[in-house]
Amino acid sequence: MRVQTIAKLILACGLVVLGAQTMTSVAQAQEGPVKLQGLRGGTPVNQDNPPAASHQERDHAVGDRDFVQQPPLIPHNTQGYQITRNFNKCMDCHAWGKTKASGATKVSVTHFRTGTGTELDNISPRRYFCTQCHVPQTDAKVLVDNTFTRARGLR
Repeated sequence: MRVQTIAKLILACGLVVLGAQTMTSVAQAQEGPVKLQGLRGGTPVNQDNPPAASHQERDHAVGDRDFVQQPPLIPHNTQGYQITRNFNKCMDCHAWGKTKASGATKVSVTHFRTGTGTELDNISPRRYFCTQCHVPQTDAKVLVDNTFTRARGLR
């Protein structure tokens, strides 16, 4: 008799949890899906972004890297930066011929090599879209607790 009572209690608890999950799902469905905003500001890939402002001040000190091959973080806002097949706003400051005047870091020599190691005289097409690897720094709070620690050689 006691086993049946426990089984009924477990079944009732399961039904309550299932009902709560269903109500949450219905509420989320009524609110609609979460809309994420990419660095292109919602502009489709086959369309150009409007040009950004001409000069960018640094928002953050240059951040440390946390692992050996980590691409550097961008220490300034890139909102509205135009990066298309024919124009890359980042090169206004980071191109080798412009870093002295802008004070920006030069694009790495690794960005001038093809996938097979051939040296080019301009940025390799596979490295042209900067924000595929480099992201702006932010002072955002950690969203998920974790135990990540920096690489030993970088501490």
